[in-house]
Amino acid sequence: MTISAEKEAALSDRMERLGVREEEFRETFVRSSGPGGQKVNKTASCVQLVHLPTGLAVKCQQERSQALNRFFARRLLLDRIERLQTGIVRAERARAEKIRRQKRRRSRRAQEKVLAAKHHQTRKKSLRARVDAET
Repeated sequence: MTISAEKEAALSDRMERLGVREEEFRETFVRSSGPGGQKVNKTASCVQLVHLPTGLAVKCQQERSQALNRFFARRLLLDRIERLQTGIVRAERARAEKIRRQKRRRSRRAQEKVLAAKHHQTRKKSLRARVDAET
């Protein structure tokens, strides 16, 4: 199975749009692991792709074909570079940190402060109660 010319052109356009050149990649081929039997054990169809300026690395062994894995590895690496450039990674990290802060257990002192504030609010509300006119 081969990659269509349109997909190749779209990939090269995307590389150009992101400002990534082919020379910035270091590509190595290794033997795949997992299912595939003898074919996988004999051929180096797994593609390792490293983008040298950013240090991002991708390993792709989805298909038994080296050509398809090269295409998928480039596409995956461009996805990561694009996310890095657009700041999505920063936003995801900030969101995870916010959730971590929310889940963190409060210290005893903080719990006491919250409880004191609640008691204070209760006292304020009780003062707002209706006054009975018994005279």
